[in-house]
Amino acid sequence: MKQFNTSSNRHFVAAFAGAIAVFTIGCQTTPLNSPQNTAVNSNFNSNTSNAANTSSNTVSVEAGNFPVTMPVVDAMFADESFRDAAKAAAQLNDEEADKIRDAARNAVLQMSGDPNDDDNRSTSASAEHAQREIEKIVGAQKASKFIDFVRSRWAGEGGASLAAPPNSVPTDSRIVVNSPAYRMDVFKDGQLVKTYKVGIGYPEFPLPIGLRQAKEIIFNPTWTPPDEPWVKGKVQPGKTVEAGSKLNPLGPIKIPIGLPSLVHGGKDPSRLGTFASHGCVGLTNSMIQDFALELSSMGGAQLTSADVKNFEKEKTETKNIKLNSPVPIELRYETIVVTDGKVTIYRDVYERGTNTEENLRKVLSTFGVQFDQLSENEQRSLKDALTRMAVDARGNIVTDDGNNNSANMKAKKVTRNVKGAKDVVVEIAALRGKGYPDPVALMQK
Repeated sequence: MKQFNTSSNRHFVAAFAGAIAVFTIGCQTTPLNSPQNTAVNSNFNSNTSNAANTSSNTVSVEAGNFPVTMPVVDAMFADESFRDAAKAAAQLNDEEADKIRDAARNAVLQMSGDPNDDDNRSTSASAEHAQREIEKIVGAQKASKFIDFVRSRWAGEGGASLAAPPNSVPTDSRIVVNSPAYRMDVFKDGQLVKTYKVGIGYPEFPLPIGLRQAKEIIFNPTWTPPDEPWVKGKVQPGKTVEAGSKLNPLGPIKIPIGLPSLVHGGKDPSRLGTFASHGCVGLTNSMIQDFALELSSMGGAQLTSADVKNFEKEKTETKNIKLNSPVPIELRYETIVVTDGKVTIYRDVYERGTNTEENLRKVLSTFGVQFDQLSENEQRSLKDALTRMAVDARGNIVTDDGNNNSANMKAKKVTRNVKGAKDVVVEIAALRGKGYPDPVALMQK
């Protein structure tokens, strides 16, 4: 029996609301205490007979060093419970908390929404800027505590590094998103059944990492801008922006996957494979409708293509489809990926310093291949690929500690496109038949 909850005037307050007002695109947070931030069990298969399952062979991006930017802080303050929790965690008084909130909001408002703008903004530069600004307000010690608290909330309960070898293939049913690859995979009972090309969060709004859950699919989401000074442009405070409107950033469907992210539609095909959202996974309208059917099937909801078409016709009614069982959503950040005789090295778009020879060796070792045993040509090609892809979205070199060598914090513009090649593929004979699966039934528009 269908579990449809209907409301004619459901709306949300976007966590990146300030940015949405500027860019007319964006995402919504799930409340900090939402059960959708609950971690899920890890079920993986290394897809090799010689996988090293020890922590020394795990390549991951720890939640403990994930970047916190002022836009991320602004997103957190959109949740009413965050302020008091942050005050307690960082021992802030009311004035200090308010000053941090205002500084974060001002940082968002200063950002340019012109998609043709070019700049040297980067994730690491934005994180360094946030550190400096917060330290000016509360001092280094409280700033460190505050940022650690934001980072823990940003990552969610499933934000710790995954206890599995790199490029692990799930043995259960789940969704896997790898940000540097701009790729989302649907696994059912350990088999990859569909792949989507996606847009990811801008460098200032990096897509989190860790294990999340999808518990509902929301059709025809609307947006009601709040009555605040930053609301400007073609939208008006208190006036609902309907689903289907060009001013609605979410498209026909949004799927909450835990603070601060969604999987949602509304994207032009040109935004796939690049930066396209404020900490969310972006799809075109046709893709999100297709994905909703896949997700509902995995979650045990009785949703059909006819239902989706009917929802699309009834744009004024928001419908919430509850899944009978949560679907795991795994957010990865893997820039070195093995697939059947190939090593693909992706650009280090969020400047996490992952494209190093050390990490490469760990990935190869997971599949029973030692770097030193490769041919000279293979070794040279891999090292060259690492060097070429150890750069940020603007083409600036990223060091192994994740720092950007030419961050220009005077620019107040969002980086939207990726300069140059997004990946380099190197063929390695010893890896034939090993690794993560190639895309299946790829959908990219």
